[in-house]
Amino acid sequence: MTGTMRTASTASATRQQMLKTLLTGITLQCAVASAGAQSLNYDYEYFKARVEPIFLQKRAGHTRCVVCHAERSNNAFRLQKLPAGGRWTEEQSRRNYEMASRLVVPGEPDSSLLLLQPLAPEAGGNPYHSGGRQFETKDDPQWKTLAEWVAGKAAREGRAY
Repeated sequence: MTGTMRTASTASATRQQMLKTLLTGITLQCAVASAGAQSLNYDYEYFKARVEPIFLQKRAGHTRCVVCHAERSNNAFRLQKLPAGGRWTEEQSRRNYEMASRLVVPGEPDSSLLLLQPLAPEAGGNPYHSGGRQFETKDDPQWKTLAEWVAGKAAREGRAY
């Protein structure tokens, strides 16, 4: 075998090994993401009882989340339109849960857009959120409630809601 053929053969083997490694990595990432998403399923009741009400609450100097993130929303976080009675139906709450779940990294509140977007940049939030700063710090009780949901803490502790 000539030197050129050996080099081509070695390059081909290297590419195949890199491809195998890449595919293995992708498979592992999918498995981890799937496991994380499943762990959030345990927290639907916590979401409905503790997280969803945050989207309805008026905070001093700010509008309620639902005002900008419901029917006229043109962003990644779209809540269901609030019915005339002021409470979401079970089906709407499930949809809100699914929407919010897309904006979290299970187990990682500090990497989740749902928590970073409304957080002040000085506290580690996203400086590009046009909706204002609902939370000045991570010490805000409602920010902590969102973080507990994302972290899966309530489910792990078997906490009642």
